[in-house]
Amino acid sequence: MANGFGSFYVGNSGLRNSQNALNTTANNLANVNTRGYVREQVRFSDLGYLTRNNPTSGTNIQQSGLGVTVSDVAHVRDIFLDKSYRQENGRQAFYSKMYDTTSYVEDILQEMNGVEFKKSVSSFWKAFQEYANDPSKSTNQNLVLQKAELFLSRSNTVYHDLQSYQSKINLQIKQQVDRVNEIGDRIYTLNNEILKVEAGGVETAMTLRDERDTLIDELSGYVKIEANEDSTGVMNIKVEGQAFVQDNRCNHIGLTKEDGTGFYTPYWPHITTDQTYMPLFSDVALPSTLAQKVGSTQTTDISTSLNNDIGSIKALLVARGSEYGTFDYMSDAKYPQVEDCVVMETEAEISYLFREVMTAMNDIFCPNTTYTANDGTVYKVLDTENCSVGADGKLPPQELYVREGYPRYTEQTIDGKTFYVYNEETDANNSSWYRLGNVSVNDELLSEVTKLPSFTQDGKVNYNIGNQITNAWSNKGLYINPNDTSWCNFEGYYDKIVSRLGTSGSVYSSSTDTLTATVSSIDNQRNQIIGVSSDEELTNMIKFQSAYNAASRYITVISEMTELIVTGLK
Repeated sequence: MANGFGSFYVGNSGLRNSQNALNTTANNLANVNTRGYVREQVRFSDLGYLTRNNPTSGTNIQQSGLGVTVSDVAHVRDIFLDKSYRQENGRQAFYSKMYDTTSYVEDILQEMNGVEFKKSVSSFWKAFQEYANDPSKSTNQNLVLQKAELFLSRSNTVYHDLQSYQSKINLQIKQQVDRVNEIGDRIYTLNNEILKVEAGGVETAMTLRDERDTLIDELSGYVKIEANEDSTGVMNIKVEGQAFVQDNRCNHIGLTKEDGTGFYTPYWPHITTDQTYMPLFSDVALPSTLAQKVGSTQTTDISTSLNNDIGSIKALLVARGSEYGTFDYMSDAKYPQVEDCVVMETEAEISYLFREVMTAMNDIFCPNTTYTANDGTVYKVLDTENCSVGADGKLPPQELYVREGYPRYTEQTIDGKTFYVYNEETDANNSSWYRLGNVSVNDELLSEVTKLPSFTQDGKVNYNIGNQITNAWSNKGLYINPNDTSWCNFEGYYDKIVSRLGTSGSVYSSSTDTLTATVSSIDNQRNQIIGVSSDEELTNMIKFQSAYNAASRYITVISEMTELIVTGLK
């Protein structure tokens, strides 16, 4: 009788656990279109056997099965596919963001402002061509001044548009860092909630785990991550090799703000000290003032071979650059600091082109030479023997572009002779530089165009100045950067800027398309495992329904047998 009534328990376990499996299957079907939902799978285990044996009585061993139980309801995931997806998702986000920024800069240069800038270069050259025909003609002189102003205005417009875009990128950096910190806080909270739910070893926090996995997927698009779950169910996450989410805290990413530009630099506050500054990225150039402060010469070095081309935040930092691009970044020594920094590099190129045109024209109208004094001091001075003068015949002649508050020459007496000593550009005085934002067309010339140096010092029209200008404009003395030394003239330089952007954009576009396909492929493989298949779940439903019916039938049989035995005893 004991065995007979015990059989009811076995049948009941089949009913109960088949019902649990049916509920799980129904839940899967209900969430077939739920984003982030991971398919749940019931895992059964045998309850074992009850063994009865009395050796002294000489009876046979009796074993009674105890039925079935649900050992676990598990997420169906593949950790290796998860890892691959998150890495490639981060890489895709990097190249996608680089492509977006490159496309935007191309739009700046190829649409209204950029087109107008290129036209201003061409019209400036045409004005000089007219001027060369008769330098003494006031209408020709006036045309040169008009086009000089236009060229300066268009250069400033394009440069300011690029600066504005840098500010937009800078805001995106802050927003994404803030979002990363939000995700970290939420994952830390979910870790604690999962730990509480699963501490008893009875329940699995499926919904909480789904949310956590979705957040980790999102996080992988912003930064390079490593995610590892410990034995307690806590997910520990590293960002760029540093601890981010731990079992007892979330280490927030901080932001330093550069004076002047307002550019943000992400860093780790929890491991930054007065002696050591720890940027989030060890392979992205720091703003110059920050670099000086922390004693770092860190430059941008990103490549797939280094496995550091991951995350949209890094892409935004690289595209924005560490500061505003100026002409001096196109030198061999400083170019590595701006290479691949899409916006900053383009700023530097525009600034460089303007400076080259400006200084070439100034040096024609106000040529310099050197003088070695009796004490051995070498001075850079106006070449009074070969310079032209305006209609007023005065020395020094008027330059076309002037530095604000910083004259080109200072009159000095050296060795008893009068010289016009050139006021050199110096790092000690920002006003000393011939660069965008620091120069304007000479007001003296705008108020009286005849002061444009167009005459020899004996009062004759200097037609040779036209030849000098023609040579300067046609001379192929520029190259786009130290990596591309195919020479070009002023007009060709702008075309090279656009061409470089087009080439970079094509590379980023191709990489984005390839990685998008890779991410999609991996995601499809993941979904085949974690995703809900209605056909598969309906098959499971039939299977578990059959198991339920079989358990029910078993109980019916045992009931009938028990009833028969009880009736027979009467």
